[in-house]
Amino acid sequence: MNTKTLLYILKRIGLAILTVWIVVTVTFFVAHAVPGGPFASEKAITPAAKAALEAKYGLDKPLPEQYITYLKDIVTEFDFGPSLKNRGRDVIEIIADGMRTSAKLGLTAAGIALVVGVVLGAVAALRRNKLIDRVVMVFTTACISMPSFIMGTLFLILFAITLRILPANGNAAGGLILPVITLSLSPMANITRLTRSSMLDVLGQDYIRTAKAKGVSAPKVIFGHALKNALIPVITYFGPMLAYIVTGSLVVEQIFAVPGIGRAFVSSITDRDYPMIMGTTIVLASLIVIMNLVSDILYKVVDPRITLE
Repeated sequence: MNTKTLLYILKRIGLAILTVWIVVTVTFFVAHAVPGGPFASEKAITPAAKAALEAKYGLDKPLPEQYITYLKDIVTEFDFGPSLKNRGRDVIEIIADGMRTSAKLGLTAAGIALVVGVVLGAVAALRRNKLIDRVVMVFTTACISMPSFIMGTLFLILFAITLRILPANGNAAGGLILPVITLSLSPMANITRLTRSSMLDVLGQDYIRTAKAKGVSAPKVIFGHALKNALIPVITYFGPMLAYIVTGSLVVEQIFAVPGIGRAFVSSITDRDYPMIMGTTIVLASLIVIMNLVSDILYKVVDPRITLE
């Protein structure tokens, strides 16, 4: 690794830390500015009991002091604090439990989206304006146009309620099949269209025509030259997409009752569980900036002509 590349990576890490800090700061003050509080929904709670709970969790202190204390706990101890609604449980414990399911769901969906998307995109580019190309384009357009909650609901009605061949609950055996398919369709469609567009551009380059003129076999031209260079836009998209999918789709996890991080995040917003909101936000923001950094570095691996500056 040369000095320029090392400096680039260090600069990106610094920008990533700054980005996460900005997200944490904005989320902290916006969450606390929303009317209501974590104990407002408690039944038959007296003012004295509410004050005692706020004192126990430090919510009676001035907001800037709460903010400084929270940042110090994260930096020094990586402690997101206790959940205000799930009494007796730390936020990091709840996030870890949810991530086990969300990671399994997201990684599987991302892998399917990548493999199927690249294959369909390459096939559509090689058969441009043919029937298979038109079918692929119509299919991907439908997948992009239809929101995930609509697709999830249709799959739930068709396969779980009408045909009864797959479970509707994400906790049951085989319960992740429908959520995985629902999560993978939209990114798969985007990857297909990106691959097709990039592949068509690469196939028109001079070096491809030169390789064909020299008698290089078609498979080697396609897989050794064209497809490798066509994957650069896919890598740009795949990094952030993986971060979003792994953290779990909020709507999809709600539809299929998947006990993932997305479901925990929705509950924390409803309950005004400030530490849980902050913890899940930090995890999401960190994954996004890390995946963006990894994507930038992978450019160099895929195409050595790209310089990191």
